[in-house]
Amino acid sequence: MGLYDYSGYGQSSGKPSEHNTYADIEVAYKYLEENYGAKQEDIILYGQSVGSGPTLDLASRLPRLRAVVLHSPILSGLRVMYPVKRTYWFDIYKNIDKIPLVKCPVLVIHGTADEVVDCSHGKQLWELCQQKYEPLWLKGGNHCNLELYPEYLRHLRKFISTVEKSPSQRLSFRRSTERVEQSRGSIDCFETPRKSTDQKDKPRKSTDHRDKPRKSTDLKDKPRKSTDRTDKLKFHEYKVNNTEKLEKLRVHFDQMERSRRSIEYDKSRTIEFQDKSRRSVDVQFKRPRKSIDWLDRTRAN
Repeated sequence: MGLYDYSGYGQSSGKPSEHNTYADIEVAYKYLEENYGAKQEDIILYGQSVGSGPTLDLASRLPRLRAVVLHSPILSGLRVMYPVKRTYWFDIYKNIDKIPLVKCPVLVIHGTADEVVDCSHGKQLWELCQQKYEPLWLKGGNHCNLELYPEYLRHLRKFISTVEKSPSQRLSFRRSTERVEQSRGSIDCFETPRKSTDQKDKPRKSTDHRDKPRKSTDLKDKPRKSTDRTDKLKFHEYKVNNTEKLEKLRVHFDQMERSRRSIEYDKSRTIEFQDKSRRSVDVQFKRPRKSIDWLDRTRAN
């Protein structure tokens, strides 16, 4: 088993980027090949979350790879944030475009309650695989706790033991898997053949006889009147409360209007008083002026 850290993570130097993660997994593969003599047929790639990006990038370029395990994989970086329908040039880790190029068996594991990468990412990637292996959808599993489920190790061991078989045995297993896929109604669970379900249609007559007791359930519609009354009361209370609020607002505005009018009245009275005082001052000034003019005329004569 070979483990490695991406650039900028753990003990690795450098900066984390899409290009650097591709270079990291390439170096790890070359190290296994050159130092341990590992071949493509002996390697099972395992990628989790963002790690599914470099895993599928390398797997799409290794035609004789033994198998691939995708743990909570992503369709692409942009699709984690937005449900886009097409791949854009600026998107990263375009797994949705690379997984059809992978020629080895692929196991997809995903939690149904994953809040980081929705389970639909794993399901869509599984549908695009060339060699589909029975997926594992862990009910209630989130993004970081799938290893705690007993089904996780059990299903992973089963997958490894299957891909370790000879190519002829794997071919027969793939054919059986394809047969199972044809009988599946959805990718969430395996359904039994429809013939067996059709045979179970006969006991349904007994369930049809149960229609009579439904009258008792129909009788339960009567209490709905009480709920209707409560709704009417709530509406009436709401209407009354709104009416009271409107009345208070109206009184408040009336008070403001009266105060505004009183202020305007006071202003007009003040202006009138000022005019009267100004007129009286003018009259007082006019009288001395007349006396002064009379004196001037007298001196002139």
